[in-house]
Amino acid sequence: MTAAQIAEYCLSLPGAREDLKWGENRVFSIADNKMFAILDFLGNKLAFKVDKELFLGFVDRPGIRPAPYLARAYWISMAPPWPLGDEELRDLLRRSHQLVVRKLPKIRQVGLLLDQ
Repeated sequence: MTAAQIAEYCLSLPGAREDLKWGENRVFSIADNKMFAILDFLGNKLAFKVDKELFLGFVDRPGIRPAPYLARAYWISMAPPWPLGDEELRDLLRRSHQLVVRKLPKIRQVGLLLDQ
């Protein structure tokens, strides 16, 4: 996937919006400020949240590292060419979105939850 395709996919998720923060970082978030992905993170990298139980498994894979400043919240980062296939990357971005949605108060989750 290209950076443009990643951005397009992130914005297709319910309630997603994009903002530029911290210089040139393209931040994808929901519910005003709850981030689920960052494109152009510290240069040209992609970062997003993963399940706590899967975090160590991902950072053991070649080309995937704990995201600087965000690893304690179980975020990973990678640089192009992405070390994941398109389908797996889309699934993980979708899962990142849903992990953040599920942390919202129940009333704010309405319309944002996807079928798992």
